[in-house]
Amino acid sequence: MRKNIFQIVKAAAAAVVISLLFVLIFTLIIKLFSLPMTAVKPVNQVFKILAIAGGGLIFIRGDKGLIKGAVYGLIAVLLTYLIFGLISGSLAISWKFALEILIGVVAGGISGIIAVNIKKGA
Repeated sequence: MRKNIFQIVKAAAAAVVISLLFVLIFTLIIKLFSLPMTAVKPVNQVFKILAIAGGGLIFIRGDKGLIKGAVYGLIAVLLTYLIFGLISGSLAISWKFALEILIGVVAGGISGIIAVNIKKGA
């Protein structure tokens, strides 16, 4: 049990760090190339999904990949929402946030399943 919790915490922390790195790099790209602001939200969603997938592939092992993945996906979305909300100064909850949670849980679950199956085969 303790090992599973530790894997979930590490995967969620990795997803948050990866997401922050993606956003910092994308912010630099926006500044350099004057991209339209309409591109920010879709690109950030893709970055969040990739970050969640990365965290799971790196840290989830053993069994119960779907459950561990869904839990760390949820935690990662909540943490990134809190961090980016505090940075931007707005923490509004809407149906878009619920959709973001669903996407994070699904992305985490899928990456958790893949991660535990890759580790078994390696």
